[in-house]
Amino acid sequence: MISVVIRAKNEASWLRRCLTALSLQSVRPEEVVIVDNQSWDSTQSVAKESGCQVINIDDAEFTHGRALNRGISTCSGDLVALLSAHCIPVNDRWLERLVANFADPVVAGVYGRQEPLPDSHDFDKRDLWTTFGVERRIQRRDPFFHNANATIRRSVWEKHPFNEALFGLEDRVWAQEVLAAKHVIVYEPAASVYHYHGIHQGRDERRAQRVVRVIELMQQNGY
Repeated sequence: MISVVIRAKNEASWLRRCLTALSLQSVRPEEVVIVDNQSWDSTQSVAKESGCQVINIDDAEFTHGRALNRGISTCSGDLVALLSAHCIPVNDRWLERLVANFADPVVAGVYGRQEPLPDSHDFDKRDLWTTFGVERRIQRRDPFFHNANATIRRSVWEKHPFNEALFGLEDRVWAQEVLAAKHVIVYEPAASVYHYHGIHQGRDERRAQRVVRVIELMQQNGY
């Protein structure tokens, strides 16, 4: 069984496109869970109209890792796809291509390519094109991983849930832990999504500071 967990905050327009793309997949998920962070637009209405389960998390307790853990804990799938509400699968084989990699039992997680839209900012286009290449990789030491477009094995998550204390890069810390446990991570470029604002959100200085602090922590832990 395959579940999908989508994090959202005021993403009504993007979420509608995302859910439409999910409904057209060659491999359909059995359930879709939306973890909503106090949206004041129609995000929850869009989710419920599409038959999604909605979980609420408020600003006081929100971290990316906690939101994901809440969503995954409600799922029943052996595999759980993780998707940001503003990430739109490029074609109808997105989920199929992610899931195919789990035929190898040592695979803990698979993340896919992210592509900009024509009107994405040049900074975001640059970052996405230089970060997500066209060659498939099996990662045994490199802990790069990205939860905006990924699928994880639930049995691995049960032993290694996402760190809820971090305000960013919880995906790479998770990857570091599962690699240390002798699992592998796969980058599957054929499973691609459009990601409007990219992975660094332009020149957001506060976001950069948070990312740097987490990377420093990972280096202390042997990254």
